[in-house]
Amino acid sequence: MKYTPVQNYINGKFVAASTTATLDVISPLDGTLLSTVPMSASADLDAAVASAKKAFPSWSKTPIKERVQVFFKYKFLLEKHLEELAQLGSEENGKTYGESVAEIEKCIELTEFATSLPQLVTGEVLEVSRGVECRTEHIAIGVVASIVPFNFPSMVPTWTMPNAIALGNCMIMKPSEKVPLSCGRLAELLKEAGLPDGVFNIVHGDVEIVNAICDHPGIEAVSFVGSTKVAKLVYQRATANLKRCLALGGAKNHLMVLPDAIPGMTAQNVAASMSGCAGQRCMAASAMIGVGNIDHIIDKICDEARKIIPGQNLGAVINKVSQERIERYITEAEQQGAKILVDGRNIKVTGKENGTYVGPTVIDYVTSQMSVATEEIFGPVISIMRTNTVDEALAIENANPYGNAASVFTQNGGMARYIIDRASAGMIGVNVGVPVPREPFSFGGWNESKFGVGDITGKSSIEFWTKLKKTTTKWNAEAGVNWMS
Repeated sequence: MKYTPVQNYINGKFVAASTTATLDVISPLDGTLLSTVPMSASADLDAAVASAKKAFPSWSKTPIKERVQVFFKYKFLLEKHLEELAQLGSEENGKTYGESVAEIEKCIELTEFATSLPQLVTGEVLEVSRGVECRTEHIAIGVVASIVPFNFPSMVPTWTMPNAIALGNCMIMKPSEKVPLSCGRLAELLKEAGLPDGVFNIVHGDVEIVNAICDHPGIEAVSFVGSTKVAKLVYQRATANLKRCLALGGAKNHLMVLPDAIPGMTAQNVAASMSGCAGQRCMAASAMIGVGNIDHIIDKICDEARKIIPGQNLGAVINKVSQERIERYITEAEQQGAKILVDGRNIKVTGKENGTYVGPTVIDYVTSQMSVATEEIFGPVISIMRTNTVDEALAIENANPYGNAASVFTQNGGMARYIIDRASAGMIGVNVGVPVPREPFSFGGWNESKFGVGDITGKSSIEFWTKLKKTTTKWNAEAGVNWMS
């Protein structure tokens, strides 16, 4: 075992869970045993919540300009330890080192946004009548929780942690049991940056802890990122317990390619979008709709896909179960009449035979009824459907239940605007394969890709992590009494 056993992080210290049950943490790169992670019980969550509640009064009363000083220091530590964090993320998640570096760079950008919050939550003051003043303030809501997935061990926790804490809340983080190591290292850096004990806590576990978070009376708000099936359950359970909840689910992102698209640029973007992070991201392109004759572009996409080599510039998928599930989708599409142009099944990487790899896969002549066209595969697979018109392409895109992202590749500005106005997705790209907004613009989809109000990052997150206090004051008796008083 390469690393010491993972422990919970409560009140500024790593502590053993109250249970002895653990899971192995296996590297998808080569099957190496990295560590073990505890399957905590509700008693462990109780301890974390108690720690956070104790820390909340002092932390929430600390002026925000002082709170964000922690994140200035934390950003410096992320930069200082970038290579170490990237290596750790690559080991436990299976993505390439370069992709893991990019993930930490995004963490730095997210943290930088948190340091700007004092300028964004200044509130408003207005003299609404002679001698009468109204004022608004953003107030922290209390102890909050964030439940995060395996595909971005550092970035998705950083979607929520800096903003929620800088705004005065205390947080319980529940990492994926598949990738528990990175989050613990982030906790160490937060403490080194000066974050008081109890403000940030980590409780490891599985569905028992997720349910306990949704039910716990001491937790005021819950954010979740994962599959749509679980996002629905978390949203329903948390809100049934009168908590705020923002739950992000899965996606089936469509790229619409028009005949006038620039072939080389389009092919590079499509191939990168479908294979980046081995396709294990909710913004990956997994369905492409060709409008008219785009055979010349499909040929180039296949050429680009063949340049993506597992174990070199393509990472592993998270485990054997995922590998087998992705390959079943490909086989099923082939049996249903689709044509496999580039086949990523049965991949073995020399020297990493125990790794779990799926090669880039391009499937043509897919129909909208096939499972590869409608279900989230979460692997480096793109399914190509063909239509004669843009309206037919939009009908396919808008019929899918998800709504994270949609992109169009064209040189026609009017046609791009037509699609932007009609595509049912929260994030739209024009000649961009992965249309993730940069800070301060927020991340969030529509339809069954998101449950709850607002977005999880950027300015939109302020409303989720705070409550608004409105104060009306009158000090001058001579102002008299009017309809306002």
